[in-house]
Amino acid sequence: MVTFLRPLLGVVLPVLAAGSAQAASFSCEKAETADEKAICAHLSLNDLDVEMATRFEILRAMLPMGGNAKLREDQETWLTERRACAADVACLRQSYEDRLKVLRAVFSEFAKQGPL
Repeated sequence: MVTFLRPLLGVVLPVLAAGSAQAASFSCEKAETADEKAICAHLSLNDLDVEMATRFEILRAMLPMGGNAKLREDQETWLTERRACAADVACLRQSYEDRLKVLRAVFSEFAKQGPL
């Protein structure tokens, strides 16, 4: 494993483990839309949300300004697509899997580059 990622994993893994009580990207107590309510009601979707939000925040902190803006734009587009799933659990799961595939690939590219 790339040495510079070890401290990062020490922060990320506990966050991922602790996230099962509440989705990381929004408060379940304030969930208003059908997609948010479904995410809060299904642990597997909640866990995907925790991973997505954690990876997004890590990448947001790591990317340069231009890449950061693109990441945020892509996230807003994805959120719109996720909302279109409404309470359809299979649709939401697929939406998260697709988004996580992208975020994991970006993260993997950073790992290949090694320490800066």
